[in-house]
Amino acid sequence: MTATVQHPGRVGERVELARYSIGGEERIIYGQRVEGVVRLTDNPADGRGRAFLIERELEQDGNAALQALIGDYLEQAAKYDEIPMNRSILC
Repeated sequence: MTATVQHPGRVGERVELARYSIGGEERIIYGQRVEGVVRLTDNPADGRGRAFLIERELEQDGNAALQALIGDYLEQAAKYDEIPMNRSILC
């Protein structure tokens, strides 16, 4: 049995992975390791407004999966001209 030690408060540097624009608003996709878990978020470039969690625990799937997810996300943003995480799954 292996124990996993979590270190509360351990937050890695936020890394910009992509940018896109929706209706004149620029948005940034960031990757960041929080307590050992990689998280991908969609944030307003100006820092004001809602941020969205796109995915977490990406470290398990590798860089190719990360790049594919970002590519698909940007494609959806361009296709629908809105933030993909803000779309209803029923659309």
